Amino acid sequence: MSAATTNGRANGINGTNGTNGTNSVKPKESNVDVLIVGAGPAGLMAAAWMAHCGISARIVEKRNTKIFTGQADGLNSRTIEIFDSLGFSDRVWKESNHMQEICMWNPNAEGIIHRSDRIPDTVVGISRYQQCVLNQSRIERWFIDNIKKYSSKNNNNAITVERGILPESLVIDESKVEDDDAYPVTVALRTLTEEEATPVQAATASKSAASDGLFRSNLVQDDDEADLLRKSQSRPGTKEIVHAKYVIGCDGARSWTRRALGLELEGEATDYIWGVMDIIPITDFPDIRHRCAVHSAENGSLMVIPRENRIVRLYIQLKEVVPDASGRADRSKITPDLIFRAAQKILAPYKLDYEYCDWWTAYQIGQRVGNSYDVHNRVFLAGDAVHTHSPKAGQGMNVSMQDTFNLGWKVALVLKGICKRDILATYQSERRRIAQDLIEFDHKFSRLFSGRPAKDLMDAEGIDMEEFKRAFMRGNLFASGMQVDYGPSNLVVKSGNWRELGDRSEKSAKLLAKAKISDDKFAKKQALATGIPVGKRLASFKVVSQADARPWHLQERLKSDGRFRIVLFAGKILSPQQKARVDRFCAKLDAPESFLRRITPADKAIDSVIDVLTIHASPRKDTELLRDFPDILHPFDQHLGWDYTKVYADDVSYHEGFGNAYKNYGVDKEKGCVVVLRPDHYVAWVGDIDDFEDMESYFEGCMRLPAVSAAQDVGIVVETVSSVTNKAVGQVRLSVSPVSE
Repeated sequence: MSAATTNGRANGINGTNGTNGTNSVKPKESNVDVLIVGAGPAGLMAAAWMAHCGISARIVEKRNTKIFTGQADGLNSRTIEIFDSLGFSDRVWKESNHMQEICMWNPNAEGIIHRSDRIPDTVVGISRYQQCVLNQSRIERWFIDNIKKYSSKNNNNAITVERGILPESLVIDESKVEDDDAYPVTVALRTLTEEEATPVQAATASKSAASDGLFRSNLVQDDDEADLLRKSQSRPGTKEIVHAKYVIGCDGARSWTRRALGLELEGEATDYIWGVMDIIPITDFPDIRHRCAVHSAENGSLMVIPRENRIVRLYIQLKEVVPDASGRADRSKITPDLIFRAAQKILAPYKLDYEYCDWWTAYQIGQRVGNSYDVHNRVFLAGDAVHTHSPKAGQGMNVSMQDTFNLGWKVALVLKGICKRDILATYQSERRRIAQDLIEFDHKFSRLFSGRPAKDLMDAEGIDMEEFKRAFMRGNLFASGMQVDYGPSNLVVKSGNWRELGDRSEKSAKLLAKAKISDDKFAKKQALATGIPVGKRLASFKVVSQADARPWHLQERLKSDGRFRIVLFAGKILSPQQKARVDRFCAKLDAPESFLRRITPADKAIDSVIDVLTIHASPRKDTELLRDFPDILHPFDQHLGWDYTKVYADDVSYHEGFGNAYKNYGVDKEKGCVVVLRPDHYVAWVGDIDDFEDMESYFEGCMRLPAVSAAQDVGIVVETVSSVTNKAVGQVRLSVSPVSE
């Protein structure tokens, strides 16, 4: 069923044609740069990017309120790094439960469960943050606060979640999709009543008024959205027509947007049914405050996730519940009592009880991925709308948010005229491959977790617990979010096989083949910074501010504000030979015709589009900021003076030791190098300090840089800025406005 076409004919879901019917009131019409459908974590991450980048956006949600209990809870290391770049990781870190250790429980020779192993929950040294768990409702609350703060600051128009809004139809005008100024996507929205926007949700737990999460479970049929639309269409004034430049569908596994586009999830469901309970346990099980993987001899498996506020989440295999001939389990048989009895059997001989249950649900394990992530690079899908899997790996919320963390800045910079529109094609090639890897991992992991432990070496049908442990440890590395490795494109300069680095689609194959460089050339570049793999997120080590001796994690200086970064590893700047190389690099960077000057708007600071950070390897105490570093590395503002936040030393701090950044990043202290980071902190390019022209080619490939020869046609503004220091040298600034390609 397709609810949208791209040839100008409007079709609505279930055949609705978007007309008013008996409603004779002319609908309100409006324009917006970005319309986001769905206000879960993925949608809120997309809205956060729009807020931080000053983009006009709206976010609509069918439900009348955000969630308060249940749903996702696991946060991996990369996600918390992202929260830090947005400005609210401190709130997460203080309130969450930090996961330190995993305990493996397996049956012994007598069939009694015992602790067989302990491993670290997060791979040691992989990040300054470890995995933690916290209710999804708190994450959504902080996102909403953050969006309000930055959208009010950057756009003078706060982005708020508009609840009780249901999309009715979606049309893409194909004749306008290549027009940067057009609003080619038209979406009809309907306003629901409070009753219509409230999901049917029963409080049925036997020992407390626990929240029933089955209404969101994949064991329940889709909501009757057509019925809701029919009701709303009978009331005057409930319809609005929104014309958008871009639409991002983050509306879950039953995505209206995906169905409207005629796209599908491809994959399969399994016969494994699992229950979930958030309880305050009363138990003698010794590892109830550890993350545990428990395999019983005959009664199934269980995972223990210790939460905040004494709550523990239990994932419980339900061997008593099996799918029927249609492949779907009977939800009427699934109750909190049934789920809890299964947990007691698995943990026996240990005792387990509870008096308080906060939330419960059940789900059928399935692994599916969308056949496409976009239509015309104008309407995008993200999160559960394009990938579903079991929740035990703790990746649903993380991968969903990281989808829109990848997409959001690209849409924003295209809208601002900074980047070329073809960078949007990298969203599918980069993120669909991540989903495919996740599905592949989850497929194996779920079967290992749900299988019966092998009784002995001759038990071919049982699961080898050593194999399970190895898979669990590999899964921990994957689950950290640090294994993401984006392939070559106009945003990432590297070599590689498209089958290994892309999503295996024909569209992505062409993108990767066109962009990659030779293996030999890339190997020489990567050798300049062996600890900074191109395509991966930049790891973080401590450096010391040249201006005030304060130690900083480098990642703390990488805010999610839509700027690219050039990180200059200046090496031993006090060496005359090395300083000469740095001076030549900076002279080219500061030249009127440089890409930095050309991309920067005339009325903006020189670091407003591309931020330049410097890390040098000379002793900090022997080095002077204003004497040893060219002005472009610490720009001067006539109202604020010099910028003291740009230059750092790889040196010992007074109170926090030595980060040893050059060694950890694999950079030669004598020669240094240059690294380009995308706005999402993934490494885009690595090169030699003398390789300025190749770096410039990177920016020419992804940015809308005016040609130098066409300067007279693009509005040159030349300013002479008087020097306020004893250098007394006039600085000539060339600023140009971006033009259409």
